[in-house]
Parts: sequence; structure tokens; C-alpha cells
Amino acid sequence: MIERARLFFRHVTYNLRGGFLVRPLAIALSLGCAGAALSWFEETHPSIGDWVPKVLFLSRADPQVAQVILGGIASSIMTVVSIVFAILLMTLTLASMQFSPRIIVSFARDRVTQWTLGIFLGTFLYCMASLPAAHSLPHPFAPVATVAGSILLAIVCVGLLLFFIHHISQAISVNHIVDRIASDTERVVDEVMPAARREKHVETGDGIEASAWEAPILNLDSGYIRFVDLKRLLLLATYHRVKLRVIRRVGQFVPAGVPLAIGDKRERLTEEVSAAVRAAFDVGPTRTLQQDVEFGVLQIVDIALKAISPAMNDPTTAITCVDQLSRILIRFESREMPETMLYDMQGVGRVSIRWIDSERLLDSAFEQIRMYSKSDVAVSLRLLRGYGDIATATPSDAVRRMVFDRAKRVVDGCAERIGAEELKPLLIRLTDIQKLAFA
Repeated sequence: MIERARLFFRHVTYNLRGGFLVRPLAIALSLGCAGAALSWFEETHPSIGDWVPKVLFLSRADPQVAQVILGGIASSIMTVVSIVFAILLMTLTLASMQFSPRIIVSFARDRVTQWTLGIFLGTFLYCMASLPAAHSLPHPFAPVATVAGSILLAIVCVGLLLFFIHHISQAISVNHIVDRIASDTERVVDEVMPAARREKHVETGDGIEASAWEAPILNLDSGYIRFVDLKRLLLLATYHRVKLRVIRRVGQFVPAGVPLAIGDKRERLTEEVSAAVRAAFDVGPTRTLQQDVEFGVLQIVDIALKAISPAMNDPTTAITCVDQLSRILIRFESREMPETMLYDMQGVGRVSIRWIDSERLLDSAFEQIRMYSKSDVAVSLRLLRGYGDIATATPSDAVRRMVFDRAKRVVDGCAERIGAEELKPLLIRLTDIQKLAFA
């Protein structure tokens, strides 16, 4: 139960940064509580109203005026909220159809939208919570300071509505969308791979014979691995003196009944221990950017593929996507790969886990675009430039050779579709990459 609560808390924390539920709800409830508390405090200390300038509220002795103001702001704000939701849903539908359904995740993480919804709903709750304080019986009372606060919130909402419309008009720009996805992906790279790449990296194995893995820990709910609590896995393996190997990496789908991990001592991996190990995995119906670098890459690839499809025929957008993919790959190659083996305090390898490597990420980023852009010289040229930038930035000779092999595939594919004259600039760039790979 405690393990489930730990992952649930992390999931809520992640949703706090993205989604239209947690942050807007927290802002709305905070403003609603502020309205109730301020109206109560003002009723118990009426002298607070003397600090409010009379220009904001002239009829201080008439509670009906306060009721009209609070009720009018509340009803108007709900009308505006309906407009905001309509704009938001239209934007999500347009972006999903024109670019990719996966990018809805990036829109849901937009803080301007979250704060806009939260403040609008919070202003409504503020007015509704303050409204009972304006009464005529047993004695007339008008919450002057509270009404002044509602007026200021209404003014803020007007300015926020204008800014929201301006922000949405920019947010649906493909350059803005792709740049935001790339920035989010770079943050994931920095979190998963915090250390800068060293000149030499010593690979570590699990040190266990394959036959020693005898105790599978089965997955109970089908879904994608979104997060793995490595510290928790290491603690469990160390405490119960077992060794664990994670079968699937983050981002991969695991059906129910398929092992999440396997252990080396069946007698120690009781049902209770297996449940604790399963609780260290966050498995859900969709992929997220908690630890999944590839998911950010695939979002941009989806946009590029739709752009170069015959229906869209928008190579400029595809070129923008290739530029941002190159940026992500360069950041990835500048960081040290996460360790595939986690050790306890005595130096015993306890947990073995796989991570996406350079070869897989290169293929995820560029291979589909290469296959669909064989007859598009502009996109193919930008692919070669991206490969050249990666080869220039990476300190690894092995990665440079991988880049050259994939650049050669680009040229070979284009040679089947375009003429010799159009092929010349591609060959020039391929030669430059070859010099970097075999320098």
C-alpha cells in the first residue's frame, strides 16, 4: 500500500505540471477559500473596509449593491470561461488533426492555459463564496474590501483573456509547438542523464548467468512503462538479497501476464516482495515524458511525417522538425548514458536495467523521415545537415560512424528517385560527414 502511495504521489506531482485538472483546481479552490476567509474576517472586523478607496465602492451602506456586483462578476466570468474552453477545445482539435494526436500532451502542460482556467474559475468561486456575507438581516452589511477584491480579480481576468487569445494564436504555430516539445525532451535528457559524457565509458554487465534468472515478476495491468523507481528497486533487491533484471525499458508496452522483471532467487521473491517490485513501476495507458526520451522524439517525427505526406506537402515544416530533432540528439550525445547496473553498498550488482541507446534514438528520429523523403531534396539535404551537426558535436567515434552509415542511406535512397544533378549537393554533404567519421 505504501509503495502504491509513493507512485501515486509522484503521478500527482507530474500531473501538477501538466493537465487541466490539478493546477487549475488548486488555483480555483485557493481563490474560493480566499473569498470566504476575507468576507468572514471583514464581517468580524468591519473597520477593514475603511482602507478601501471610496472610488471602488461608493454605496458602502447598501448590501444590495455588493450583491449585484458579486453576482454580476460571477455570471460574467462563467460566460468567459465557456468562451475560453471553446477556444481551447478548438485549438486542441486543430492541432491534433493538422499535426499529431500525441502533441495534445504538450498543450495540456501549457502553464498559461492552466493559470487562465484556474484564475477564471477561482474568480467565480471567490464571488460565490463572498456573496452570503452581503446581507440585510439581522443588520445591513456590505463586505467592502471583499467586493473591491472581486473587482480587481475581474480586471485581471479581462487582461488575462486578451493575453490568452494572443498566446493561443502563437501556440498553434508549428515552430512554437516543435520548439516546446524539444525543450521538454531536453529537460528529460538532463534528468535521466545528469552527467556530461566522459571520453571513455566502461560498460558494465550483470555478472549473472542467464540460467540464474528463474523468478519472473508478472505485470498485472497492460500498459506502457512510464516511470521506474530505481532507488526503490535497488533498496528492495538489497534488503531481500536478490538480483533483479528489468525486462522492458521505459516507454515500451507490457501486456498483462508478461514479466516486468525477473529475479535470481525464487524462494525469496514471495508474492509480497513481487508486489513491492511491481509498485516501483508506473504503468499506464499512454506514454509520458517522465523518463521517456524517445516519446518526445516521436512526437516531432509524427509532425514531420504528416508534413511531408502527399496530403499536406509541407517540406518547410518537416525541415523545422529535423532541426529540432538534431538539437535533441546533440544534447543526448553530450550526456553520459545511465548505468545499466545498480550496485549496493558492498559493490554487488543488484538491479539490471536497459535504456535507449544512441543507435535506437537515431533510428527513431530520422529513419521514417528518410524513407518518406527520398524524392524531396530539401528535406534530404536538411537530414544530412542534421547528421553532420551530430557528427561534429559528438565525441564518440562509434556514433560518428553510425551517423555516416545513416547518411549514406539517405543518399542511396535519393539516388533511386532524383537525377544526378540534384544528387550533387547531397554527395558533397555526405563527403563532409565521411571526413568526420573517419578522421
